[in-house]
Amino acid sequence: MRFRHPDGSTVHLAYCTNVHPAETLDGVRAQLRDHCEPVRKRLGRDRLGIGLWLAKDAARTLIDDPAQLRSLRAELDRRGLEVVTLNGFPYEGFGAEEVKYRVYKPDWTDPERLAHTTDLARLLATLLPDDVTEGTISTLPIAWRTPYTDDPQAARTAHTALTTLAERLDVLAELTGKSIRIGLEPEPGCTVETTADAIAPLTAVGHQRIGICIDTCHLATSFEDPGTALDALAAAGIPVAKTQLSAALHAEHPHLPEVRTALAAFAEPRFLHQTRTRTTHGLRGTDDLDEAVTGQALPDGTPWRAHFHVPLHAPPAPPLTSTLPVLRAALTRLVGGARPLTRHLEVETYTWQALPAELRPRTRPQLADGIAAELTLARDLLVDLGLKELP
Repeated sequence: MRFRHPDGSTVHLAYCTNVHPAETLDGVRAQLRDHCEPVRKRLGRDRLGIGLWLAKDAARTLIDDPAQLRSLRAELDRRGLEVVTLNGFPYEGFGAEEVKYRVYKPDWTDPERLAHTTDLARLLATLLPDDVTEGTISTLPIAWRTPYTDDPQAARTAHTALTTLAERLDVLAELTGKSIRIGLEPEPGCTVETTADAIAPLTAVGHQRIGICIDTCHLATSFEDPGTALDALAAAGIPVAKTQLSAALHAEHPHLPEVRTALAAFAEPRFLHQTRTRTTHGLRGTDDLDEAVTGQALPDGTPWRAHFHVPLHAPPAPPLTSTLPVLRAALTRLVGGARPLTRHLEVETYTWQALPAELRPRTRPQLADGIAAELTLARDLLVDLGLKELP
């Protein structure tokens, strides 16, 4: 979906396909047929943006066979789908029964992360619509904090990899005329946990092709104020390559037994749900939700937030809620001003099948309905901010 900002520029809205696990190119094609095109039709649009997730094997097939890449591009056009952004964070296995810490491997100290992200940039340059010259890719925020923090060479290795990537993106732009930018995506528990943590490493790289991807669930989980975060990034000259529109799980009164019970229903075995609370002594947290709910690891005199991407249009029932207000505040600052601070927005609720059983979609049509409802909410927020939806 495309929108015209009052300054005349185009803002793109997509939804991320990592909600539909696929490791192979055949799986990606099935996603387009079974999920993405039905969502587009529910919205009544001739064109729908998708934030494509290409796992290692799917990406490698496309790199090795240019005919397959041309065929995929043609299929996107035929189904009324367009790609201006890729989710390059998960490498493989995102649909596994247990993902947890595996999603952070390989990290930016591993040459395979550089190789894979380079491949994704080359692919995106071809997949971009003919009238679009800028693409973006989100990636993990360097590494999970351990063992990275115990390795004195890790920061230098990651810096070298990101600098090399920037140089490769420069060459790609010269060869193709397509400008691809990368956004490190701060996430609780990682070496770059917050937007503030991103400033030093990104300043060290010092290249406008390497910026930040703001995930509004992660922003909220870390209790970051959107305005303060964006002001600091702007002051440091760090570009916001893309923004993922997502909402975290919020518990206002975690000391109450009924709140603990409600939170426990969201503790599940597939994904990591880092949980945080803000105290007078700073941010406190656990790596997963069950650690917070069942133990005494977190003080419970202040609200808790958990890294669980809940549907934007359907916050959990009381006594829980979501951090949709943080998303609204961030979006207002990002695209509600005289000029957009980012032009690529991606709804990323990948946890539909990890929701408590009574909240999960049971059929493909139910999932498509939910994704379409999220996109409708995002569209309405953009229109309220003065953007005009384009055909």
